[in-house]
Amino acid sequence: MAAARAPARISLPTNAPLRPLARQTFSRVAGAPLIGGNTVDLLIDGRANFDAWLDAIRAARSSILLENYIFADDELAREFREALSERAAAGVHVSVVRDWFGCLGSSTDHFWSKLRAAGGEVRTYNPFSFTSPFGWVTRDHRKLLVVDAEVGFVSGICVSGKWLGNPAHRVPPWRDTGVAVRGPAVHSLAVAFADNWASLGEELPADLPVLAGVPAAVGPVDVRVVAKLPSTTGLYRLDQLIAALAQRSLWLTDAYFVGVAPYVQALAAAARDGVDVRLLVPGTSDVPAVGSLSRAGYRPLLEAGIRVYEWNGSMLHAKTAVADGRWARVGSSNLNVASWLENCEIDVAIEDEEFAGRMQAQFEEDLRGSTEIVLHARRRASQLRARPRQEAGTGRSAAGALRLANTVGAAITNRRVLGAAEGGILLGGALLLLGSAALALYFPRLLAWPLAVLALWSAVSLLIRYVALARRARARATAPSSSPSSPSSSSPSSPHAP
Repeated sequence: MAAARAPARISLPTNAPLRPLARQTFSRVAGAPLIGGNTVDLLIDGRANFDAWLDAIRAARSSILLENYIFADDELAREFREALSERAAAGVHVSVVRDWFGCLGSSTDHFWSKLRAAGGEVRTYNPFSFTSPFGWVTRDHRKLLVVDAEVGFVSGICVSGKWLGNPAHRVPPWRDTGVAVRGPAVHSLAVAFADNWASLGEELPADLPVLAGVPAAVGPVDVRVVAKLPSTTGLYRLDQLIAALAQRSLWLTDAYFVGVAPYVQALAAAARDGVDVRLLVPGTSDVPAVGSLSRAGYRPLLEAGIRVYEWNGSMLHAKTAVADGRWARVGSSNLNVASWLENCEIDVAIEDEEFAGRMQAQFEEDLRGSTEIVLHARRRASQLRARPRQEAGTGRSAAGALRLANTVGAAITNRRVLGAAEGGILLGGALLLLGSAALALYFPRLLAWPLAVLALWSAVSLLIRYVALARRARARATAPSSSPSSPSSSSPSSPHAP
């Protein structure tokens, strides 16, 4: 394995008028202003993060806002439930958001009955609904904890003992990264939680200290809170911008990398321009199909001069980036279309040389436990061990399907030149289409019946939604004239549905 090269650092533009322009550009692209006056602590792996989370929860005085993709019904999650219940019983406002699909098979809504009995509230993001056959694709993939107006935690870590490994079976802990943020940015983290909470029901109380005011400055670190909602692309645009602006180095760690063509091209352009671009991904993924998808995209990266590494240890689950020794990102977002477009995600972008230096040092440490992938080398044999389910596969399946559709579509329409690495995808697409054609020719009912059921289901769901909208429209139209003699009848009706 080649030794890691330390990148040269760069400074901000010395031309003063460019500084506010650069700040404005980043703010508009990410949809997140730069917030000064913070401290950011780097937390490596599950144990360090869980201990910090539990300490903060047990010391809470006014509010605990917890949002996570997976809560497993195991010893660790029960420890969190006990701590949350104790604080709720003591009068602390406790709000929890769990993702329906992420928790499917890991825990049920009943898991939270003790917390609810103590006065806490738990809401489920986007549970399955008959009226929305494909609504389950959009998930709340955030990993966020905000305690009082004191501290906010952002990471890629779910509330599950899987992150701690299994010493009895000699399974080491999963590799992951989180941060603890203190200062004015804590308010923005709480607002991000509050916005998502309000989409699921009643709003949070406006008088919660973390929402009622912005905490005082406590340090020198500038932070952006990038809170992504479905169908918004602020994080994707930010990742593209960083790839375009990096001058010396761009080091990426990602658990489920399935790069779309525009982002791969941006990374390749940076590498060809002399930027030291590196990508660290799992050597053995908890979902083997995702590892295969990632490897299918290695060749265009390597041909452009991007250095690709595979982690040799247990599951690598971190989602981080560090550029030019002065900018870093840590959060829940993977470099794939599900995170960039479909899911709720939360990341913090830190503009601070000292913190970026710590991120670079950690990346170099991770490379010492990794193997570099090179062109034309015989792939080393690896013993694949079965991994327990961690994150549900909706986002990764969507990313793989999009990659297949993009490649096959490009070949059929001849809209771009395909790379050699995409040959396997074309073969897979051809075999899939041949199989579908054979089924349609020889067993037409095998395709006709599922399509008919899907069409019927979709039609019924649309009719149900139409009836609901029509009833709301009639209610709004009749509300002002329903009580002509009432003093309130002269006031306009609410523009929003109840």
